[in-house]
Amino acid sequence: MSDTDTTRGVTGEDEVVDLCRELIRIDTSNYGDHSGPGERKAAEYVAEKLAEVGLEPKIFESHPGRASTVARIEGEDPSRPALLIHGHTDVVPANAADWSRDPFSGEVADGCVWGRGAVDMKDMDAMTLAVVRDRLRSGRRPPRDIVLAFLADEESGGTYGAHHLVDHHPDLFEGVTEAISEVGGFSFTVSEQRRLYLIQTAEKGMRWMKLKVAGTAGHGSMIHRDNAITELSEAVARLGRHRFPVRVTKTTRAFLDELGDALGLELDPEDMDAVIARLGGIAKLIGASLSNTANPTQLNAGYKVNVIPGEATAHVDGRFLPGHEEEFLAELDAVLGPKVVREDVHAERAVETSFDGALVDAMRSALYAEDPVAKAIPFLLSAGTDAKSFDDLGIRSFGFVPLRLPPELDFAGMFHGVDERVPVDGLKFGVRVLDRFLDAA
Repeated sequence: MSDTDTTRGVTGEDEVVDLCRELIRIDTSNYGDHSGPGERKAAEYVAEKLAEVGLEPKIFESHPGRASTVARIEGEDPSRPALLIHGHTDVVPANAADWSRDPFSGEVADGCVWGRGAVDMKDMDAMTLAVVRDRLRSGRRPPRDIVLAFLADEESGGTYGAHHLVDHHPDLFEGVTEAISEVGGFSFTVSEQRRLYLIQTAEKGMRWMKLKVAGTAGHGSMIHRDNAITELSEAVARLGRHRFPVRVTKTTRAFLDELGDALGLELDPEDMDAVIARLGGIAKLIGASLSNTANPTQLNAGYKVNVIPGEATAHVDGRFLPGHEEEFLAELDAVLGPKVVREDVHAERAVETSFDGALVDAMRSALYAEDPVAKAIPFLLSAGTDAKSFDDLGIRSFGFVPLRLPPELDFAGMFHGVDERVPVDGLKFGVRVLDRFLDAA
């Protein structure tokens, strides 16, 4: 234990709220370039908290200001494969004028910690720090080695965070076979007798794309039938209104079976609208996992009102289900038409693992010990995480951020949303569950 540690006798539950608040107060907004503050201050904060309890964290800066922190805890049995716990410290930007509270204040109000990153994902960063610090202060080593990674740049694909470490420092993850991180482990209340905890075992692949249409430049006053803006706008409108067919993947089939059992119903995968109608606050999250998606997000053309431009461009956020990438691209091209040229801005494959094994058993037992009506079930995430990078190293990943949530909280709406917040009781619950999980993992 470090001589600088001044928190002897403090438990993880005691300090998790303050850790979360302090992390939120460090603005790590990621604008998709290098114009933001970066993650260096957060990396230094995390490194300090880990060093206080005797670890030797290292900071890796892939670009000025873009930094990640990694540390390793030696387990009782070094012959066992290691476990990776990773979280990102960057957040999406927040417009303070839209919020009812300062998004970087870390204010505690109405039983919640408020601020950008409260659920995505400085809550897990704080819970991980709280559990690790408590265990090391009390001399409780985990059964196996634990690698801790607090990463930069997840919100823009991980180029300067997870990807950088995997590509340039793979030795940091020597012996790691499994990992936990976002997005999963949160509760969905079915009834007083049953609370489901959704564990992420799969996530969609990503295609961020730039669309281009070339036309003939000319004077804005002339009749013009080769207008790049017109052609692109029509293609983007078709894409924005297009509905990709429902595809029930292996993970979604397992989710439906478990949900149906909890509800006492047989859910029909051919009538997913009826299924979604029963899901309340997680309807949006699950609904987006049932098909491929492609949403136009940016348009750009022209430089002067009386000049018809020779080119128009758009950006699209495309997501595809595991095993359906080729189908997605073929359907996308058919909708866009032959005049639209698309190029990848950032591409990541889909990942999926099975919901079984000792690590899953450890999740189940830890949740049940803290919530006797808990049942863990798998689900497919419509977005992406840094798990994609670690998949390159053959690491099996799960989304497991244990949070017991009030039924009325729109948790899915917290991600990248206005007035993002996490319940204080949920953070403390998460600390208890993670502590039990590490004993059994």
